Amino acid sequence: MAGTDFLEMSRRGLMTSGAVASAVAVVPLATPTPAQAATDRLTPSTMPVSFTVNGKPERLVVDTRTTLLDALRENLHLTGTKKGCDHGQCGACTVIVDGQRINSCLSLAVMHEGGSVTTIEGLGTPDKLHPMQAAFVRHDGFQCGYCTPGQICSAVAMLGELKAGVPSHVTTDLASPKHSEAELRERMSGNICRCAAYPNIIAAIEDVAGIGQKSGNKA
Repeated sequence: MAGTDFLEMSRRGLMTSGAVASAVAVVPLATPTPAQAATDRLTPSTMPVSFTVNGKPERLVVDTRTTLLDALRENLHLTGTKKGCDHGQCGACTVIVDGQRINSCLSLAVMHEGGSVTTIEGLGTPDKLHPMQAAFVRHDGFQCGYCTPGQICSAVAMLGELKAGVPSHVTTDLASPKHSEAELRERMSGNICRCAAYPNIIAAIEDVAGIGQKSGNKA
């Protein structure tokens, strides 16, 4: 008898426990209020960054995730630098940092503390064009113009690389890279022109470099 009572109690307790567990399992979680959601959301960190942009000292306080491209466009309103693919594949956002060309969409603003940034606005003005800007006009080195700021910044820095003797994948003489068309095309291959004005772009670069026979003729 006692054993039977024990079994009945055990069965009864087991069923009761299961019912309670099932009831708990189906109780929906309370939806957080907008205020709770805002509290739970991580607040991004911000940092100050000071650098020189086109010869002018600038100090910003930016989200640490802010790219140099967005800092230039959104914070400093230098919209000459274009956002194309935003993945470092088209070169439209190319700027010159401490003498070297970079894709500003792949670089964080806070990485350039104390650096010197040159955008297309810093190369020349409508009244006093940079030689490369003037050559692009002379040789019709652009059509829609969207990629042009990046093309020009890249070309200026690229000629600096050649002058410094930096080789490329197609350099035949590592001790003295030449301004051959193959070199120029290889070195500019990271800048895409969807209008396909490449022959005119190369002609403009050759013009500035003082080489080739294209300088006075449109390609």
